[in-house]
Amino acid sequence: MAQRVLVVGGGGREHALAWSLARSSRVDEVLVAPGNAGTSREPKCRNVAVGAGDLDAIVTLARDEQVALVVVGPEDPLVAGLVDRLSDAGIRAFGPSAAAAQLEGSKSHCKDFLLRHGIPTGEAATFTDIDAALAHLDSLPAIPVVKASGLAAGKGVIMAETRDEAAQAITDILVDRRFGDAGDEVLLEERLFGPEVSVLAFCDGADFRVMPAAQDHKRLAVGDLGPNTGGMGAFHPSPNADDALLERVGKEVIAPTLRAMIDEGRPYRGVLYAGMMLTATGPMVIEFNCRFGDPETQVVLPLLESDLFDVMNACIDGSLSETAVEWSSDAAVTVVMASGGYPVSSSSPVPIEGLERLEGLSGDNLRIVFHAGTKTIDGAVHTNGGRVLAVTAVSPSLAEAAAAAHEGVALITFDGAQHRTDIARATAEVSS
Repeated sequence: MAQRVLVVGGGGREHALAWSLARSSRVDEVLVAPGNAGTSREPKCRNVAVGAGDLDAIVTLARDEQVALVVVGPEDPLVAGLVDRLSDAGIRAFGPSAAAAQLEGSKSHCKDFLLRHGIPTGEAATFTDIDAALAHLDSLPAIPVVKASGLAAGKGVIMAETRDEAAQAITDILVDRRFGDAGDEVLLEERLFGPEVSVLAFCDGADFRVMPAAQDHKRLAVGDLGPNTGGMGAFHPSPNADDALLERVGKEVIAPTLRAMIDEGRPYRGVLYAGMMLTATGPMVIEFNCRFGDPETQVVLPLLESDLFDVMNACIDGSLSETAVEWSSDAAVTVVMASGGYPVSSSSPVPIEGLERLEGLSGDNLRIVFHAGTKTIDGAVHTNGGRVLAVTAVSPSLAEAAAAAHEGVALITFDGAQHRTDIARATAEVSS
């Protein structure tokens, strides 16, 4: 029997989730609240004008539409307890409880959890007082990473290059309130060195299934230069994350985290996202996210050969060990296009040209445009700030996928557009 699903959120991750769920033969309609211009045009999908942060309205919508499953995309409603609210109303929801989502909701809480349970990570100290934080900075042998402890939409991490820059970042967070309430606490964290890799896993409380690893690119500009962003692109396979590494991360990070969460009375169900640094002494956790990543989702979900609807229900039911989770052996590349001024400032909506020229590739290849910051104005798709869209290509080889993704980006234009021209290309040249 076909069923209705509700995806909460309006970004590129949510477009990818809606796209993947709409491919299920067990799903006849995907509601997206609030969605974007891309989800409004996706087959089997329908946008609903309900904000992701309006928990009461989301619960009412799910009840009124008699949805079989609610999938919560963004971190804010997860930390605010949307899954708990839905569960209390008898509505099945995919995502962690508010108690479990504190792994992302508070960086200081997460760091304490990691250190307390012996899960590999760097040292850190948390402060609410500016003088104490600056005194600790002066006592450190090396310049730390400065982080706003709360949710800051992926922008609360400052990679200072000098001690003065670190001191200014601390002041920006604690005194100038650059990140608002997310900066009630500041984290001074040991800076780790090595390649970064994102490892995501489906979790049912006790069991887990690791997804293909995606290599993200946080810096705005070519060559990993410029400010940190929410992510300017990603690709799979990553040369830094072979099967042996994924097995090690599962054994040393994911499994002990799930056991510890059970011991603490808040079993973890949903997606656990481990941001890892591959240091000289082994993989170490930089942070946990409690949901699908963005743009990692746009890379990974097109590779899923199993039914996402079934996998998510298995996570809720605790039956993941009995459910097939199979992946394509193809490569995938996602290149993000951002609006002018991102990530420092916002820009007014401008029309997007060329979307109609971007058609899926033939044969064993696939190319998709996942919208994020888009909206429809007078029937035309416009930018809506931040990261605007992502072009994802799936092909048998990384070189083919990289070429197709970048060719797709070249077909799309809008005033002020920013994107990186180097996503996956150097790795593709080495691997070809």
